[in-house]
Amino acid sequence: MPDIPDTRKRNTQEGSDPAVDLIRQKLDKLYSNEPNAAEEAAESNLTTHRSKYQNFMHDLSTSGKPISEIQTAWHNYYVGLTNKEKHEVWQEFYSAQNQKSALFKATPQQVSQTQQGTPMVEISTNTTETAHTKLPKAPSKSASISELKKQITGKVRVRGKLTRKQHLKSLGFGLSMGTLVVIVLLFGFFNERFIAPFITPSKTVSATPLILDPNNNAVDPTPQIIIPKINAQGPVVYDVPSISEDDVQSGLERGIVHYPTTPNPGELGNAVFFGHSSGNILNRGKYKFIFVLLNWMEVGDTFYIQKDGVRYVYKVFEKRVVKPSDVSVLDPIAGKPSTATLITCDPPGTNVNRLIVIGEQISPDPVKNVASSVKENATPDVLAGNSESLWSRLVNYIF
Repeated sequence: MPDIPDTRKRNTQEGSDPAVDLIRQKLDKLYSNEPNAAEEAAESNLTTHRSKYQNFMHDLSTSGKPISEIQTAWHNYYVGLTNKEKHEVWQEFYSAQNQKSALFKATPQQVSQTQQGTPMVEISTNTTETAHTKLPKAPSKSASISELKKQITGKVRVRGKLTRKQHLKSLGFGLSMGTLVVIVLLFGFFNERFIAPFITPSKTVSATPLILDPNNNAVDPTPQIIIPKINAQGPVVYDVPSISEDDVQSGLERGIVHYPTTPNPGELGNAVFFGHSSGNILNRGKYKFIFVLLNWMEVGDTFYIQKDGVRYVYKVFEKRVVKPSDVSVLDPIAGKPSTATLITCDPPGTNVNRLIVIGEQISPDPVKNVASSVKENATPDVLAGNSESLWSRLVNYIF
């Protein structure tokens, strides 16, 4: 008589209905702690000296019933046995499995002797141990059905839950990644506030010593401003086409901007220059921090403006903080024929206020200055500020 097929194999082969397959898998899992019905049937057909359990399975397997009914009938029969009888069933199951393992390793002559009822003498110990390790452990005599059910359901429940340690690991990973993202965003949007206090202008602008020899008349023809006290030195941009914010910000990427509506050095009036005190590190230009230490300047300090091979020396006589809307700082100063005004944002990294430092020309003698060459008298609505931060650009883009 042919062997009854294993339900697990039949599930894999049929597999046409997922719902039916799922039910079969659950049944297989339910019956996994009792000897397999198909294997029990095969064992009862191979032996001539059957126990009462094997006789029951032999009659059941030759009844012509489908495998699902055979499995159910065997389960009901097995459940109704006492613990001692269940133990006997498991012992028969192990014995049959060991015999199969021995037959697999035996010679054809040994197989023939075994089928005739002759015991085999040479059976590999390793083979027997391997067979035992692959089979489920036989339940002890004292084990009850309720204990077996608790063991099975306990494993299923634990498998679907995370441990406390796993929860803490997930929480720690989430918090660390969130913190990293916040730090990156804050640095990208507001780094001008964080970096400005640690910037020394000479490290980013020039390595040239800012000690000027008063006896040296040779002057670099490159237009520039030199402020020895704060070790600041940078080029002056005179070709900004207008006082619009876009034109001024573009010029500030190249250095310190001269307001085109104010006189040049060497002319009568108030020459005005604007420089950054801070800017987003991701923005273009290397002069974002040229005036970051301008608030260190005090009355009596000097600074230099070089243009067309002439060095103009200015002595500070006024320093104050004004609102961005106070454009009167661009006007000529009464009683001072030739002055230079330095402007930057205050506090550094913001556009809240403007720091104004005004110096009076003391060299060369201002009486030799010529009239202003400025022809445009336009006045901006507000004084230029620091370049927009990434946050401001994002807000302006959205709204």
